Amino acid sequence: MSNSIIKPQTLRGFRDFLPEMMIPRLQLIEQARTVYSQYGFSPIDTPALEYSNILLGKGGDESDKQLFRFIDQGDRDVAMRFDLTVPLARFAAQHIPQLGTPFKRYHIAPVWRGERPARGRFREFLQCDFDTIGTESIAADIETVLVIHDLLHAIGLENFTIHVNNRQLLNGVLEQHGLLERTVPLLRALDKLPKIGEENVIAEMKQTAQVDHDQAKTILQLAALKGEASSVLDQARPLVADSERGQAAIESLHRLTQTCFEIGITGDQLHLDLSIARGLDYYTGTIFETFLNDLPGIGSICSGGRYDDLAGLFTKQKLPGVGASLGLDRLLAALEEQGRLEAVGTTSQVLVTQFDANHLADYQKISRQIHRAGIASEVYPEAKAIGKQLKYANKKRIPLAIIAGTQEFENRNWQLKDLNQGRQLTLNEADLIEKIREILSVT
Repeated sequence: MSNSIIKPQTLRGFRDFLPEMMIPRLQLIEQARTVYSQYGFSPIDTPALEYSNILLGKGGDESDKQLFRFIDQGDRDVAMRFDLTVPLARFAAQHIPQLGTPFKRYHIAPVWRGERPARGRFREFLQCDFDTIGTESIAADIETVLVIHDLLHAIGLENFTIHVNNRQLLNGVLEQHGLLERTVPLLRALDKLPKIGEENVIAEMKQTAQVDHDQAKTILQLAALKGEASSVLDQARPLVADSERGQAAIESLHRLTQTCFEIGITGDQLHLDLSIARGLDYYTGTIFETFLNDLPGIGSICSGGRYDDLAGLFTKQKLPGVGASLGLDRLLAALEEQGRLEAVGTTSQVLVTQFDANHLADYQKISRQIHRAGIASEVYPEAKAIGKQLKYANKKRIPLAIIAGTQEFENRNWQLKDLNQGRQLTLNEADLIEKIREILSVT
């Protein structure tokens, strides 16, 4: 056997999560679960691996290139899911007779893409999806906006904007100019507008879709429209005057934006943006992208849209869908960059120090009483010097410590030390839990 030590390292684009990052990560997951559940979305799960033909060709050439794909031990051609929407279409095709429609689900799970790692972008990341399957009603699109809005508010974010567009409006412009059959390469190029700029988008359109310069400029004319939602739509109408799908998309966007404004969503947090296209091929209608206004370079933190034909690849039953996904790891990176993540190393709020090893049962007993009060607590495992034990508490950001030695056990008292304030109280057992509650509620 070799005595050489293997270098401990993670793969590029993958990460270990230490407690100080994993704790807020789990808190965000719980906030997402709570909001999704409030709107009636039910949890599901699907396998990390799918047959490759389930995933291939659904998101476009780029998604296909980014698949982690291999032949497994059963000689099956399989791939790791690159998102949670394509597996949902397969899931719905299999199980919708049992589930019925409309079916509302949320799914919080990792996905994998072999793309170049960058700021806020990883090869393994967690998505927090919610979707409604089985209805074409604009009510489901409106609800998607409301869920995104309420989710970000629940997380504590205020300075964000949900950008909304409709793929059929973009298609209407292409239809009016006889370019509908070139939709896929043109919209893929348009989706890169914020990243590479207008001239580079035009160059890509000319190369991949074989359009001329004037045709490319015409497509970008729609993307350049700015202003309030009603004004932008008025400006867009002449660009799709001869396209039924384009006119229908304008009416859909008008109803969506005006309904959201009536409900109370402000124009600062819902913005009609005719430049967004969403790079995945399966979108057919409304599309969403959400940006943090004070960190625009981090990219969209919550995106999605309507995909009315995706499940049709797996079943003859019509199963239109709409939804969005919170990019949780990208959001965590943004919150970390803003200094908004609380540095904590444990979930414990109380450390029961061990002054005398002969009283281990007493220490564990009081810790269990604290647990029954719904407060996280732990007993230090060794009877070391109190200074070392308190140093451990400070490092882990545990706010309270309980200390008891021979004298305290004789008097049935406990010393409660507030490590944030530096004060220490002597309390009998009956008052201890209430005082812990009081201090923690203040801090």
